[in-house]
Amino acid sequence: MNKKQLYLKLFVLIFFFTISKSIQSQNLKLSSPDKLIEIKIQTLNQLKFQVSLKNNVIIENVDIGIEMSDGRLIGPKSKVRNIKRETVNQIVNVPVPNKDKKIETTYNQLTISLTSNFDVNFRAYNDGVAYRINDKRNKQKNVIYEKMSLEFPNGASTYFPWEESMYSHNERLYNHKEISKLKNSDFCSLPVLIETDNGKVVFTESSLHNYPGMFLEKKQNSNLISKFPNYVLKAVPAGSYDSENGEGSDRTQDIVEEANFIAKLSGSRNLPWRVFIISDDDRTFVESNLVTILSEKSKIEDTSWIKPGKVAWDWWNANNIYGVDFKAGINQETYKYYIDFASENGIEYILLDEGWTKSTTEIYEANPNIQIKELIRYAKSKNVGVLLWVLWKPLNEDTEGLIKLYSSWGAVGVKVDFMQRNDQYMVQSYEEIAEIAAKYKFLVDYHGAFKPAGIERVWPNLLTYEGVMGNEQNKWNIRNFPYSNDPQAVDPEHNLTIPFIRMAAGPLDYTPGGMTNVNLYDYKWDPSDKSPYGFDRSGNPLKKSDNITAIFTRPMVPGSRAHQVAMYTVFESPLQMMCESPTIYKKEQETVNFITQIPTTWDETVVLKAKLSDYIVIARRKGENWYLGAMTDWTARNFEVDLSFLDNDVNYNVQVYKDGVNTDRNAMDYKFEKMILNNNSKINISMSRGGGFSAIFKK
Repeated sequence: MNKKQLYLKLFVLIFFFTISKSIQSQNLKLSSPDKLIEIKIQTLNQLKFQVSLKNNVIIENVDIGIEMSDGRLIGPKSKVRNIKRETVNQIVNVPVPNKDKKIETTYNQLTISLTSNFDVNFRAYNDGVAYRINDKRNKQKNVIYEKMSLEFPNGASTYFPWEESMYSHNERLYNHKEISKLKNSDFCSLPVLIETDNGKVVFTESSLHNYPGMFLEKKQNSNLISKFPNYVLKAVPAGSYDSENGEGSDRTQDIVEEANFIAKLSGSRNLPWRVFIISDDDRTFVESNLVTILSEKSKIEDTSWIKPGKVAWDWWNANNIYGVDFKAGINQETYKYYIDFASENGIEYILLDEGWTKSTTEIYEANPNIQIKELIRYAKSKNVGVLLWVLWKPLNEDTEGLIKLYSSWGAVGVKVDFMQRNDQYMVQSYEEIAEIAAKYKFLVDYHGAFKPAGIERVWPNLLTYEGVMGNEQNKWNIRNFPYSNDPQAVDPEHNLTIPFIRMAAGPLDYTPGGMTNVNLYDYKWDPSDKSPYGFDRSGNPLKKSDNITAIFTRPMVPGSRAHQVAMYTVFESPLQMMCESPTIYKKEQETVNFITQIPTTWDETVVLKAKLSDYIVIARRKGENWYLGAMTDWTARNFEVDLSFLDNDVNYNVQVYKDGVNTDRNAMDYKFEKMILNNNSKINISMSRGGGFSAIFKK
């Protein structure tokens, strides 16, 4: 090698060393298309980022990491191989839309490729940011741990869905606490909302497939750290367990053996998106489609057979019908009564909940009091579909056999209950059940479930999830909810919290429609009362209401009648329950006539006014008609709303369902009105405490 070649080689080495050093040490920036959100990414020593909203820091620091069984990791020794930027204009058509049928969006993306065969994608949207890790190595390995550490500015608080175990129904209150005042090791399910002086963040995940669901755990220094269930090696029925006969609980399990890793991966794949919806306007969290946009496309080519709709439901009202000449209960006559009620009111489905099978584990045969095939034939003759409740465990053991059997009877879907797990096996089971159900053109509703996180877009026959503290909680009484002083937790304040947090993740089967509506009068616990309704986590007596009593077979619901009716417009669920007894609905025909006009999927959503935990006014379009829903907490409110969202130069026939003048005394009081309005009109929304307001606009 001559001197000239030696100098050239040295120059090339120095050049590439300098470039490599520059890639490792540079701070990268990524902005939302409207420039209001900015991510600052640091690649030196540790992959981490900071997020600002309108030039103010809203997320102080996010540390990203992963450790694999093959020795690879994202951590202090990670080295950057390449950086790629792109801007994408995207149109997403949603086959079963919760908010918007057609979503047009733009995002800026930055991809960091690491020498350890990982890519990390960062995206910035106008309503938030997201990142995900892509494992590029096409071999089998296990994920030991995926790290995400969140640090927020001093004084940040959270609406924290506190969990006692990762084995959970994920039905929680959103307890408002300063992060610093949470105890170390307190943890929550997702989604969770964090509030700072500069705005709010809802954190959740999307594109969750064959991978465990994430929780967040409070650590020292007010950090929130990712927490995952380990890979389950063995689960047995809970309680007294007979290992020879497999006897124990029919629905609750004990996890008796776990691996020392969280997931098995086979080949290269993308991990779930970590999603941060960000805004200083509470309306954003209700309007955002980020979870849907970041989900994978539908695998069902022809979705025309998927029919959203309302459901006449038996379990909440305990089959409690009366004024009939037969004995009410789980029997043929009672269910024909439900079918007749559904048919007379254009309700698409009835649900046969727990009790319709021979037993909860013997689910190949119906209860002897039910002739299931004849009942389904009768329902079909009345243009009503039949959904069947099943426990997850026996369904999981013979998914195709059972769905094929139920389909042969003429049923159209299943409500699957008591999963209570977020581990990798369970997440994969959700998807496998939905896929097999799609093969038989079967609908799916998940209860005892984690939140929506993308499976429902891939398999849109999965119409709704529970994963929310809903109306069923009113069937029983006071519970010791951590960080809560409220004995009747499912009240208007809770109802005005979930649209901004839980609903940001996707549909929620809250099961609205209770007609025995009651006000809450007594807000203070009387120290002279020696029998409080339990204690909160700090040992303080819970408040007592002198007006609400839990009656399992005849439940009451806190808040007004119009509050419950407004839920059909405010709460998103393509399969929407009507929880009350048909006998009571028949006595409230004007209310039923109003509810049954409200769709369960939407072409367009506009939030007009909103404040977390306090109130919401929302307008949704289906076809050429508009629907308005408003709800308030225990504070009476008045709004004047302009109707500029309506089409120009068109008069609309408007039906209004609102609180009556005496709702503050009797929560069942309401008023129904008709009027003609157009887009130049204004509408006055007056809501009693715990109240609501609904309007239907038809051309």
